[in-house]
Amino acid sequence: MGMLPRVFSLMLLLVLLTAVAGHAGEQSGTVTFNIQINTPPDAKTVKLWFPYPTSDRDQTIKDLKFSGNYSNFSLSHEPRSGALYLYTEWAGSDFGKKRNLTVTFHARAKERKVSRLVETGGPIPADVRKYLQAEFWVPSDDRKIIALARKITAGRKGILQKSRAVYDWVVDNTRRDPNVPGCGLGNVEKTLSARSGKCADISSVYVALARAAGVPAREVFGLRLGKKGETDITDGHHCWAEFYLPGTGWVPVDPADVLKIMLVRNLPSAAAKPYRDYYFGAVDEFRISLQKGGRGLRFAEGNVEAINYFMYPYGEIDGKAIDYCRPKTFAFTVSFKEG
Repeated sequence: MGMLPRVFSLMLLLVLLTAVAGHAGEQSGTVTFNIQINTPPDAKTVKLWFPYPTSDRDQTIKDLKFSGNYSNFSLSHEPRSGALYLYTEWAGSDFGKKRNLTVTFHARAKERKVSRLVETGGPIPADVRKYLQAEFWVPSDDRKIIALARKITAGRKGILQKSRAVYDWVVDNTRRDPNVPGCGLGNVEKTLSARSGKCADISSVYVALARAAGVPAREVFGLRLGKKGETDITDGHHCWAEFYLPGTGWVPVDPADVLKIMLVRNLPSAAAKPYRDYYFGAVDEFRISLQKGGRGLRFAEGNVEAINYFMYPYGEIDGKAIDYCRPKTFAFTVSFKEG
Protein backbone atom coordinates (compact mmCIF):
# COMPACT_ATOMS: atom_id res chain seq x y z
CA MET A 1 0.00 0.00 0.00
CA GLY A 2 2.68 2.51 -0.99
CA MET A 3 6.33 2.96 -0.05
CA LEU A 4 7.40 1.29 3.17
CA PRO A 5 7.95 3.71 6.05
CA ARG A 6 11.62 4.28 6.84
CA VAL A 7 11.38 2.55 10.21
CA PHE A 8 9.73 -0.51 8.71
CA SER A 9 12.36 -0.62 5.94
CA LEU A 10 15.20 -0.59 8.46
CA MET A 11 13.51 -3.28 10.54
CA LEU A 12 12.97 -5.40 7.44
CA LEU A 13 16.63 -5.04 6.43
CA LEU A 14 17.71 -6.30 9.87
CA VAL A 15 15.37 -9.28 9.44
CA LEU A 16 16.91 -10.12 6.07
CA LEU A 17 20.46 -9.73 7.35
CA THR A 18 19.71 -12.02 10.30
CA ALA A 19 18.31 -14.68 7.98
CA VAL A 20 21.31 -14.59 5.65
CA ALA A 21 23.71 -14.73 8.58
CA GLY A 22 22.51 -18.25 9.22
CA HIS A 23 19.91 -17.78 11.94
CA ALA A 24 17.24 -20.42 11.64
CA GLY A 25 14.20 -20.28 13.84
CA GLU A 26 10.56 -19.44 14.20
CA GLN A 27 8.46 -16.36 14.68
CA SER A 28 5.01 -16.29 16.19
CA GLY A 29 2.42 -13.78 17.27
CA THR A 30 -1.04 -12.38 16.76
CA VAL A 31 -1.94 -10.65 13.51
CA THR A 32 -4.84 -8.17 13.48
CA PHE A 33 -6.47 -6.68 10.38
CA ASN A 34 -8.67 -3.63 10.98
CA ILE A 35 -10.58 -2.92 7.77
CA GLN A 36 -12.84 0.07 7.14
CA ILE A 37 -14.77 0.87 3.98
CA ASN A 38 -16.08 4.43 3.77
CA THR A 39 -18.93 4.49 1.28
CA PRO A 40 -21.27 7.05 -0.26
CA PRO A 41 -24.46 7.55 1.81
CA ASP A 42 -26.58 5.91 -0.88
CA ALA A 43 -24.43 2.76 -1.24
CA LYS A 44 -26.63 -0.33 -1.41
CA THR A 45 -24.31 -3.36 -1.40
CA VAL A 46 -20.74 -3.64 -0.22
CA LYS A 47 -18.81 -6.90 -0.59
CA LEU A 48 -15.46 -7.92 0.84
CA TRP A 49 -13.31 -11.02 0.32
CA PHE A 50 -10.52 -11.71 2.82
CA PRO A 51 -7.69 -14.22 2.14
CA TYR A 52 -8.07 -16.85 4.84
CA PRO A 53 -4.64 -18.12 5.94
CA THR A 54 -4.20 -21.86 6.51
CA SER A 55 -1.64 -24.10 8.18
CA ASP A 56 0.94 -26.09 6.28
CA ARG A 57 4.34 -27.65 7.07
CA ASP A 58 5.96 -24.21 7.35
CA GLN A 59 3.31 -22.26 9.23
CA THR A 60 0.60 -22.82 11.82
CA ILE A 61 -2.51 -20.65 11.84
CA LYS A 62 -4.97 -20.89 14.72
CA ASP A 63 -7.52 -18.94 16.76
CA LEU A 64 -8.86 -17.05 13.75
CA LYS A 65 -11.67 -14.71 14.79
CA PHE A 66 -13.58 -12.01 12.99
CA SER A 67 -16.15 -9.38 13.90
CA GLY A 68 -17.79 -6.34 12.36
CA ASN A 69 -21.06 -4.68 11.45
CA TYR A 70 -21.64 -6.79 8.30
CA SER A 71 -25.08 -8.19 7.53
CA ASN A 72 -23.88 -11.70 6.60
CA PHE A 73 -20.73 -13.74 6.10
CA SER A 74 -19.54 -17.10 4.80
CA LEU A 75 -16.38 -19.19 4.46
CA SER A 76 -15.64 -20.68 1.08
CA HIS A 77 -12.91 -21.40 -1.48
CA GLU A 78 -12.21 -20.28 -5.01
CA PRO A 79 -12.63 -23.42 -7.16
CA ARG A 80 -9.79 -22.99 -9.65
CA SER A 81 -7.01 -21.95 -7.25
CA GLY A 82 -8.40 -23.55 -4.09
CA ALA A 83 -7.82 -20.29 -2.19
CA LEU A 84 -9.82 -20.21 1.04
CA TYR A 85 -11.53 -16.95 1.93
CA LEU A 86 -13.88 -15.16 4.31
CA TYR A 87 -16.70 -13.35 2.53
CA THR A 88 -18.61 -10.52 4.23
CA GLU A 89 -21.42 -8.41 2.84
CA TRP A 90 -23.17 -5.24 3.89
CA ALA A 91 -26.62 -5.12 2.27
CA GLY A 92 -28.77 -1.99 2.52
CA SER A 93 -28.01 1.59 3.52
CA ASP A 94 -28.53 1.31 7.29
CA PHE A 95 -24.79 1.23 7.99
CA GLY A 96 -24.18 4.89 7.19
CA LYS A 97 -20.80 5.56 5.62
CA LYS A 98 -18.72 3.10 7.63
CA ARG A 99 -18.49 -0.63 7.09
CA ASN A 100 -15.92 -2.37 9.24
CA LEU A 101 -14.37 -5.79 9.73
CA THR A 102 -11.72 -6.98 12.19
CA VAL A 103 -9.87 -10.25 11.64
CA THR A 104 -7.35 -11.69 14.11
CA PHE A 105 -5.35 -14.92 14.11
CA HIS A 106 -2.27 -16.39 15.69
CA ALA A 107 0.53 -17.28 13.29
CA ARG A 108 3.65 -19.34 13.82
CA ALA A 109 6.12 -19.50 10.93
CA LYS A 110 9.50 -21.11 10.50
CA GLU A 111 12.37 -20.52 8.15
CA ARG A 112 11.71 -22.29 4.86
CA LYS A 113 15.11 -23.67 3.90
CA VAL A 114 15.97 -26.58 1.63
CA SER A 115 19.47 -27.54 2.69
CA ARG A 116 20.07 -30.09 -0.07
CA LEU A 117 18.64 -29.70 -3.55
CA VAL A 118 18.34 -33.17 -5.08
CA GLU A 119 17.05 -33.71 -8.61
CA THR A 120 16.04 -37.27 -9.46
CA GLY A 121 14.88 -36.63 -13.00
CA GLY A 122 11.57 -38.28 -12.27
CA PRO A 123 8.21 -37.27 -13.81
CA ILE A 124 6.36 -34.12 -12.80
CA PRO A 125 3.36 -35.08 -10.60
CA ALA A 126 -0.06 -34.56 -12.14
CA ASP A 127 -1.07 -31.88 -9.62
CA VAL A 128 2.11 -29.90 -10.39
CA ARG A 129 1.85 -29.92 -14.19
CA LYS A 130 -0.56 -26.98 -14.18
CA TYR A 131 2.37 -24.83 -13.00
CA LEU A 132 4.01 -25.41 -16.38
CA GLN A 133 1.05 -23.89 -18.22
CA ALA A 134 0.67 -20.32 -19.40
CA GLU A 135 -1.96 -18.03 -17.90
CA PHE A 136 -3.19 -14.57 -18.85
CA TRP A 137 -1.05 -13.07 -16.06
CA VAL A 138 1.80 -15.55 -16.65
CA PRO A 139 2.31 -15.51 -20.45
CA SER A 140 4.97 -18.21 -20.60
CA ASP A 141 3.77 -19.17 -24.09
CA ASP A 142 4.60 -15.74 -25.55
CA ARG A 143 7.21 -16.14 -28.27
CA LYS A 144 9.44 -13.37 -26.88
CA ILE A 145 9.37 -14.89 -23.41
CA ILE A 146 10.09 -18.36 -24.81
CA ALA A 147 13.02 -16.98 -26.80
CA LEU A 148 14.40 -15.18 -23.75
CA ALA A 149 14.00 -18.27 -21.56
CA ARG A 150 15.86 -20.39 -24.10
CA LYS A 151 18.67 -17.83 -24.26
CA ILE A 152 18.93 -17.68 -20.46
CA THR A 153 19.02 -21.47 -20.05
CA ALA A 154 21.16 -22.33 -23.08
CA GLY A 155 23.53 -25.16 -22.19
CA ARG A 156 21.77 -25.84 -18.88
CA LYS A 157 20.40 -29.32 -18.24
CA GLY A 158 17.66 -30.31 -15.85
CA ILE A 159 15.24 -28.32 -13.75
CA LEU A 160 17.74 -27.29 -11.06
CA GLN A 161 20.24 -25.74 -13.45
CA LYS A 162 17.54 -24.00 -15.47
CA SER A 163 15.77 -22.62 -12.39
CA ARG A 164 19.05 -21.19 -11.08
CA ALA A 165 19.86 -19.64 -14.46
CA VAL A 166 16.48 -17.90 -14.56
CA TYR A 167 16.85 -16.76 -10.95
CA ASP A 168 20.31 -15.30 -11.58
CA TRP A 169 19.13 -13.57 -14.74
CA VAL A 170 16.25 -11.90 -12.90
CA VAL A 171 18.58 -10.67 -10.14
CA ASP A 172 21.10 -9.39 -12.68
CA ASN A 173 18.66 -7.79 -15.11
CA THR A 174 15.88 -6.22 -13.05
CA ARG A 175 15.79 -3.73 -10.20
CA ARG A 176 13.42 -2.79 -7.42
CA ASP A 177 11.35 0.35 -7.99
CA PRO A 178 10.16 1.64 -4.57
CA ASN A 179 7.71 4.04 -6.25
CA VAL A 180 5.46 1.23 -7.55
CA PRO A 181 2.22 1.15 -5.51
CA GLY A 182 1.73 -1.85 -3.24
CA CYS A 183 3.48 -4.99 -4.44
CA GLY A 184 2.95 -4.15 -8.11
CA LEU A 185 0.57 -5.74 -10.60
CA GLY A 186 2.70 -8.68 -11.67
CA ASN A 187 2.48 -7.66 -15.32
CA VAL A 188 5.28 -9.68 -16.92
CA GLU A 189 5.52 -7.81 -20.25
CA LYS A 190 5.60 -4.36 -18.61
CA THR A 191 8.12 -5.45 -16.00
CA LEU A 192 10.42 -6.93 -18.64
CA SER A 193 10.10 -3.76 -20.68
CA ALA A 194 10.95 -1.51 -17.73
CA ARG A 195 13.33 -4.03 -16.14
CA SER A 196 12.00 -2.88 -12.78
CA GLY A 197 9.09 -3.33 -10.38
CA LYS A 198 8.09 -4.50 -6.93
CA CYS A 199 7.95 -8.01 -5.49
CA ALA A 200 4.87 -9.25 -7.40
CA ASP A 201 6.37 -7.94 -10.65
CA ILE A 202 9.78 -9.53 -10.07
CA SER A 203 8.34 -12.85 -8.89
CA SER A 204 5.96 -13.03 -11.86
CA VAL A 205 8.84 -12.51 -14.27
CA TYR A 206 10.72 -15.37 -12.61
CA VAL A 207 7.68 -17.65 -12.79
CA ALA A 208 6.93 -16.83 -16.45
CA LEU A 209 10.51 -17.40 -17.58
CA ALA A 210 10.83 -20.56 -15.49
CA ARG A 211 7.68 -22.07 -16.98
CA ALA A 212 8.83 -21.12 -20.48
CA ALA A 213 12.04 -23.03 -19.75
CA GLY A 214 10.14 -26.13 -18.60
CA VAL A 215 10.44 -25.48 -14.86
CA PRO A 216 7.21 -25.79 -12.82
CA ALA A 217 6.90 -22.55 -10.84
CA ARG A 218 4.32 -20.48 -8.97
CA GLU A 219 4.01 -17.23 -7.06
CA VAL A 220 3.53 -17.17 -3.29
CA PHE A 221 1.51 -14.23 -1.98
CA GLY A 222 1.97 -13.52 1.70
CA LEU A 223 2.56 -11.20 4.63
CA ARG A 224 5.71 -10.36 6.56
CA LEU A 225 5.46 -10.80 10.33
CA GLY A 226 6.90 -8.19 12.65
CA LYS A 227 9.23 -8.71 15.58
CA LYS A 228 10.10 -7.27 18.98
CA GLY A 229 6.64 -6.64 20.33
CA GLU A 230 3.65 -5.07 18.68
CA THR A 231 4.52 -3.79 15.23
CA ASP A 232 2.69 -2.03 12.44
CA ILE A 233 2.95 -4.40 9.47
CA THR A 234 0.39 -2.69 7.24
CA ASP A 235 3.01 -2.39 4.49
CA GLY A 236 4.19 -5.95 5.01
CA HIS A 237 2.54 -7.77 2.12
CA HIS A 238 5.12 -9.59 0.04
CA CYS A 239 5.36 -11.95 -2.92
CA TRP A 240 8.04 -14.54 -3.61
CA ALA A 241 8.11 -17.74 -5.71
CA GLU A 242 8.65 -21.49 -5.67
CA PHE A 243 9.80 -24.00 -8.25
CA TYR A 244 9.20 -27.74 -8.19
CA LEU A 245 12.25 -30.01 -8.21
CA PRO A 246 11.58 -33.75 -8.69
CA GLY A 247 13.29 -35.55 -5.81
CA THR A 248 13.03 -32.53 -3.50
CA GLY A 249 9.61 -30.91 -3.89
CA TRP A 250 8.75 -27.22 -3.82
CA VAL A 251 11.77 -24.95 -3.38
CA PRO A 252 11.40 -21.27 -2.32
CA VAL A 253 13.18 -18.48 -4.19
CA ASP A 254 12.99 -14.74 -3.59
CA PRO A 255 14.85 -12.63 -6.18
CA ALA A 256 12.83 -9.58 -5.09
CA ASP A 257 14.35 -9.60 -1.60
CA VAL A 258 17.85 -9.82 -3.09
CA LEU A 259 17.07 -6.73 -5.15
CA LYS A 260 15.61 -4.97 -2.12
CA ILE A 261 18.78 -5.53 -0.09
CA MET A 262 20.92 -4.35 -3.00
CA LEU A 263 18.85 -1.16 -3.25
CA VAL A 264 18.72 -0.38 0.48
CA ARG A 265 22.44 -1.06 1.03
CA ASN A 266 23.57 0.17 -2.40
CA LEU A 267 25.37 -3.12 -3.02
CA PRO A 268 27.00 -4.14 -6.29
CA SER A 269 26.17 -7.58 -7.62
CA ALA A 270 29.36 -9.22 -6.31
CA ALA A 271 28.76 -8.01 -2.75
CA ALA A 272 25.20 -9.36 -2.83
CA LYS A 273 26.33 -12.96 -3.43
CA PRO A 274 25.49 -14.20 0.13
CA TYR A 275 21.93 -12.91 -0.24
CA ARG A 276 21.62 -14.29 -3.77
CA ASP A 277 22.73 -17.73 -2.57
CA TYR A 278 20.49 -17.69 0.51
CA TYR A 279 17.29 -16.75 -1.30
CA PHE A 280 17.70 -19.54 -3.82
CA GLY A 281 16.33 -22.36 -1.70
CA ALA A 282 15.32 -20.44 1.43
CA VAL A 283 13.20 -17.64 2.82
CA ASP A 284 13.24 -16.28 6.36
CA GLU A 285 10.82 -17.13 9.16
CA PHE A 286 9.29 -13.64 9.29
CA ARG A 287 6.53 -14.34 6.77
CA ILE A 288 3.38 -16.36 6.18
CA SER A 289 1.80 -17.32 2.89
CA LEU A 290 -1.80 -16.37 2.11
CA GLN A 291 -2.14 -17.88 -1.37
CA LYS A 292 0.04 -20.00 -3.66
CA GLY A 293 -0.33 -19.72 -7.41
CA GLY A 294 -3.53 -18.87 -9.20
CA ARG A 295 -4.19 -15.55 -10.90
CA GLY A 296 -7.47 -14.11 -12.09
CA LEU A 297 -9.69 -15.43 -9.28
CA ARG A 298 -13.46 -15.68 -9.62
CA PHE A 299 -15.51 -16.11 -6.46
CA ALA A 300 -18.90 -17.78 -6.09
CA GLU A 301 -20.41 -14.53 -4.81
CA GLY A 302 -19.80 -12.87 -8.17
CA ASN A 303 -16.89 -10.43 -8.10
CA VAL A 304 -17.21 -8.01 -11.02
CA GLU A 305 -13.67 -8.50 -12.27
CA ALA A 306 -11.16 -11.31 -12.03
CA ILE A 307 -8.81 -10.61 -9.13
CA ASN A 308 -5.22 -10.36 -10.31
CA TYR A 309 -3.89 -12.07 -7.17
CA PHE A 310 -5.37 -12.68 -3.74
CA MET A 311 -3.08 -11.19 -1.11
CA TYR A 312 -4.87 -8.02 -0.04
CA PRO A 313 -8.49 -7.90 1.10
CA TYR A 314 -10.60 -7.25 -2.01
CA GLY A 315 -13.78 -5.15 -1.91
CA GLU A 316 -16.56 -3.83 -4.14
CA ILE A 317 -19.10 -1.04 -3.68
CA ASP A 318 -22.28 -1.47 -5.72
CA GLY A 319 -20.50 -3.60 -8.28
CA LYS A 320 -17.40 -1.39 -8.59
CA ALA A 321 -14.04 -2.76 -7.50
CA ILE A 322 -12.00 -0.87 -4.90
CA ASP A 323 -8.33 -0.40 -5.78
CA TYR A 324 -6.46 -1.85 -2.83
CA CYS A 325 -3.14 -0.44 -4.09
CA ARG A 326 -4.45 3.14 -4.27
CA PRO A 327 -7.20 3.22 -1.64
CA LYS A 328 -9.42 6.24 -1.17
CA THR A 329 -12.54 4.75 0.39
CA PHE A 330 -10.91 1.47 1.40
CA ALA A 331 -8.42 1.49 4.26
CA PHE A 332 -6.95 -1.16 6.50
CA THR A 333 -4.20 -1.50 9.06
CA VAL A 334 -2.35 -4.66 10.06
CA SER A 335 -0.65 -5.07 13.42
CA PHE A 336 1.49 -7.82 14.90
CA LYS A 337 2.08 -8.65 18.56
CA GLU A 338 4.86 -11.14 19.16
CA GLY A 339 4.15 -14.11 21.39
